[in-house]
Amino acid sequence: MKISIVFLVIISITSLLIYFNSPDSTTMAKVSNLINSDTTKHKGESMNEKLVKTDEEWKKELSQEQYRILREKGTERAFTGKYWDHHEIGIYICAACGTELFESDTKFDSGCGWPSYFEPIEKNRIVYKEDKSFGMKRTEVMCAKCDGHLGHVFDDGPPPTGLRFCINSGSLKFVLKEK
Repeated sequence: MKISIVFLVIISITSLLIYFNSPDSTTMAKVSNLINSDTTKHKGESMNEKLVKTDEEWKKELSQEQYRILREKGTERAFTGKYWDHHEIGIYICAACGTELFESDTKFDSGCGWPSYFEPIEKNRIVYKEDKSFGMKRTEVMCAKCDGHLGHVFDDGPPPTGLRFCINSGSLKFVLKEK
């Protein structure tokens, strides 16, 4: 009897977690619009031209933390990343390949503890992938050039997009805008 009750409680809690963490159709529609609408090129190269390296090459080029985040889909603790409370004017680029990803004027304080942006510089510089890890259903965002894990996108951001790209500082580098 006790085992049955425990089992039912576990099933109930798991179901609630999945329900409350599942993106609704609005989120998926917003992300779908991003995926299907852009043909931008980066520095004359098609974003379809992937940068492919071995794990050993990535380990030589990236710090341990960058490798853990970008190549192993890790995350940093909230409110600890270099850029979560960063307010300089410039561009945030992929720490692995240098692709320009987000402009500082799209950054906002979401209160989540990670750098947050309401849109990428160009829509096809980001790859979107369903992520069902940890019993949640989310949309992972990756660099389109090198497939480096950046973070996740959610539908609770500000206008004009209503999106929140929640990005790990360890996946980014910042380039200060020249005055």
